[in-house]
Amino acid sequence: MGAVAAPKQDRGRATRRRLLEAAVACLAEYGWAGSTVSVVAERAGVSRGAAQHYFPTREDLFTAAVEYVAEERSSALRALVPAGPGHRREAVAGIVALYTGPLFRAALHLWVAASAASSASASSSDEEQLRPRVTELEARIGREAHRTAVELLGADESVPGVRETVQGLLDMARGLGLATLLTDDRRRRERVVEQWSRILDAVLPESG
Repeated sequence: MGAVAAPKQDRGRATRRRLLEAAVACLAEYGWAGSTVSVVAERAGVSRGAAQHYFPTREDLFTAAVEYVAEERSSALRALVPAGPGHRREAVAGIVALYTGPLFRAALHLWVAASAASSASASSSDEEQLRPRVTELEARIGREAHRTAVELLGADESVPGVRETVQGLLDMARGLGLATLLTDDRRRRERVVEQWSRILDAVLPESG
């Protein structure tokens, strides 16, 4: 009995993961208006009914998708980049990469949809619930991004000004993410990463 249940649970987890990854890809490519549950289900290779089994509403699917991928990429960044002052160039590049890829584009479309849904022209009572959910989601992702940056940079936030410096790095990375929506200027981005790495080495004392 248990042996039968385990493969079924594994299949369920795999299906859920495919749906979440497909949702982020669709949101990044098509925006909110073009990313229906049916479109995501087709991309994930499952039926619409199966998608709604895991995520009863569209809002459930997309907020879960952005949170899931953000957590996955933060974990991957920690695994790839050694923590500490000696690896700040790698840390800055990794953090910038989080904000210049499809995850940021997907999140941005979700933010825009949440803002539109809060207006009087919101198309349904379900969409009216999107803004508070996205606001809470962004707060959680923001806290996780800050914790990741502090860890990777080897930053000691007990020192005055260090927390603001780390937050400035994250704000800069978001700005590069917005710029990338219009043009992918990799060479300029690399120069910015180099300069921020030098700034951090000069400003951040070694922790411990």
